[in-house]
Amino acid sequence: MTGPTALPAADNARVLVLDVLRGIAPGPALDALGPHDDLRDTLGLDSLDFQALVVRVCERTGRRIEEDDYDRLADLQGWVELLTAPA
Repeated sequence: MTGPTALPAADNARVLVLDVLRGIAPGPALDALGPHDDLRDTLGLDSLDFQALVVRVCERTGRRIEEDDYDRLADLQGWVELLTAPA
């Protein structure tokens, strides 16, 4: 069993973020999302959607995500890199 502070593998991090996004922006654009596609442009996320993404990922991983991290979370790859890096 993986604890909330354990680092997820890249595939697990990707699956986790996509799962959270399914609750925020479901649809064909999500199914076709590439690792470097801009989440806001591709999925039409507004600032409240993005904040919901941050909160839900924090809840599921136990990882604190600072506002300073937001710039690098514009795409799926940025999320994977953040979640797989030591805090």
